[in-house]
Amino acid sequence: MSLSQAQKKAFRSIGHHLNPVVMVSENGISDGVLAELDRALNDHELIKVKIALAERDERAAMLDELVAASGAELIQKIGKMALLYRRNPQANPKLSNTKRFENHHGRH
Repeated sequence: MSLSQAQKKAFRSIGHHLNPVVMVSENGISDGVLAELDRALNDHELIKVKIALAERDERAAMLDELVAASGAELIQKIGKMALLYRRNPQANPKLSNTKRFENHHGRH
């Protein structure tokens, strides 16, 4: 799944208004965190994740792990925040952040 630059830009502008729905602390990535991430991606497709680690390299490694485990695509990373996207064709339009803000392009 590869997004165009235009799609990424649109997702970044949506992400600007989102609050983080998944938080990862120095305790690392537990099954609970992965379940929460999976549920959030299913519901919202586009989510903001907060990685509460002071060390930049550790944050990057943890983010790579989250992306790999969830099958999501990293849209943006700023400091301790990351914006992840995973398409869900059956997403509820009222919950999906991409559908709620979507323009009229229904492309895959």
